[in-house]
Amino acid sequence: MQKTLLIKALIVFGLMLLIGLPLLMIQETIKERMQFRQEAVDSIAADSVREQTVIGPILVIPYTEQFDERVEIAADKDQKSSVPVRTEVQRRTMQRRFLVYPNNLELRGNIETDRRYRGIHQVLVYSGQHAFKGDFTLPSQEQLPRKTTDARITLGQPFIALSIEDVRGIRNIPKINWGGRQIEFEQGTNLFAFRSGLHAPLGALALAAQQQVNFSFDLGLDGIERQHFVPVAKNSQITLKSNWPHPQFGGRFLPSPKNRQIDANGFNVSWAISALASNAQTQISGIEGEFKVPDSAPLGQVERFNVGFIEPVNVYSQSDRATKYGLLFVALTFAAFFIFEILKSLPIHPVQYLLVGLALAMFFLLLVGLAEHIAFIYAYLIASAACIALNSFYLAHVLHDARRGLGFGVALTLLYGALYGLLNSESNALVMGSILLFAVLAAIMVATRKVDWYQVGKNNAAPAAPAHESVAPG
Repeated sequence: MQKTLLIKALIVFGLMLLIGLPLLMIQETIKERMQFRQEAVDSIAADSVREQTVIGPILVIPYTEQFDERVEIAADKDQKSSVPVRTEVQRRTMQRRFLVYPNNLELRGNIETDRRYRGIHQVLVYSGQHAFKGDFTLPSQEQLPRKTTDARITLGQPFIALSIEDVRGIRNIPKINWGGRQIEFEQGTNLFAFRSGLHAPLGALALAAQQQVNFSFDLGLDGIERQHFVPVAKNSQITLKSNWPHPQFGGRFLPSPKNRQIDANGFNVSWAISALASNAQTQISGIEGEFKVPDSAPLGQVERFNVGFIEPVNVYSQSDRATKYGLLFVALTFAAFFIFEILKSLPIHPVQYLLVGLALAMFFLLLVGLAEHIAFIYAYLIASAACIALNSFYLAHVLHDARRGLGFGVALTLLYGALYGLLNSESNALVMGSILLFAVLAAIMVATRKVDWYQVGKNNAAPAAPAHESVAPG
């Protein structure tokens, strides 16, 4: 009866939701494996070097300002005076710094990649050789900020600061060519906030008149997964090339489209960034102007860009995306079984539904387990082939016909092919998924177009008499 059909439909729906539990468990397993991989990355970073961020070079001019300041001093309460407040001139001394950023900064870097392993997990590390050159315009002494116009200025020892996030990655002791003089960098930046890095003491500088000084130096720098740069110059020209064919660009600025070459042999890209498009100078000056070590790392407060050396296909993210379609797989398979029952009048037991659903769920667990050891595409082919073969063999016996089992196997093959297309075309996943669902719905509607749903499930124990036979009167 119709009530029986409704009960069967509800049972099938309940079984589909039940299969969702192992799918959720598989998703949790994938998240755990992703966490294990991140622990491997953190372990390698702790033992060798972290991601790198380069800020600079920046010219720092420390100076002492002395000035006279009038202050009002209240009279003592014990003294009887008609003047309750008196004015005194006191000499004040302030330690100040003036940050000078490059006019032009040209950076050319060549970065080579390699792999490090922790167990079954691999992480990309890189080794870069960077050539810096540019120029500074020295300010005159009158341009240094001061409290009063008649303040007396005493210059300290200026230095070039180069902030590097993890100094363990520095391979050489660089020397800066400062206006023809070779000056060796020393440990620490001598900055207040961005303390990790190098500095080059310049000795006494004459600031009687504005003058331009050229500089250049080479820096060998190792890191892991990502290299960040902060555009500190008025005009920054950064060119990077590498043997890594799958770079990921991020941050506040992207490479120039005109100077961007990426192929199987690597990449060669350039950034052209003007100070008009970046707030990095203002942000750095604001952080350093507080004259104290910040409570939190200031790197996140400064505009920067980066290039990532990361595997294009992360097996865990791909597997996690695949499991999100798991319930759709089960729903489509169960719908096909249900329609088959109606069209062929061949009952399928709920336990058989459940076993096929579990076999479909096992595909995702096989996928993640295999993908940790072999390429994702091979893991996908093996896991899907195993699942298709198992279900085809089982359904050939359940449906009492090898051709029917083979037909469902072909349908599953098409379904797994569509899923792989969805995984490889993330930007087109919505439209491809919509087309797939529309095609399935259209197939169901075409297949059941002649079904009389009012008659489905009714008992046929008393067949109707043929129209040409007459019934004798009683």
